[in-house]
Amino acid sequence: MDAAFIHPTAEISPEASVGAGSKIWHYVQVREGARIGAECVLSKGVYIDTSVVIGDRVKIQNGVSVYQGVTVEDDVLIAANVAFTNDKFPRAFNADWSITPTLVKKGASIGANATIVCGVTIGEYAMVGAGSVVSRDVPPFALVVGNPARVIGAVNERGERVK
Repeated sequence: MDAAFIHPTAEISPEASVGAGSKIWHYVQVREGARIGAECVLSKGVYIDTSVVIGDRVKIQNGVSVYQGVTVEDDVLIAANVAFTNDKFPRAFNADWSITPTLVKKGASIGANATIVCGVTIGEYAMVGAGSVVSRDVPPFALVVGNPARVIGAVNERGERVK
């Protein structure tokens, strides 16, 4: 497998790891302790925070910030401008600040401009519609849309609606 491609404008911490065959494009920043799996694509302007874990064959499109506490398993699509949070009680300054973890399971797909509120699990192969606000767990193979996101059907592993 080929070594990773890293665009000259990308900033990759020497304390991060990037898997073979991954492509890291323009103005991406990967912080210390982050792990990017093999054959991933991180598009223009993606930010990967400290200690984030990204699985293999994950595609993260333009303008996404993945904050500390988020884990993304293999074969996930995160479309443009998805927003992840990591703090249940955000304040500019908070001495008691703590991270609330979020998990995106294998094969899930998150549509453009969705917001993922911390503390949720998005199930295997689930599909989150564009613009949705996910504030509670999404079951495996579920299709969710809206604000707050609600289940409206189911999809198969290929993302095709089955009910």
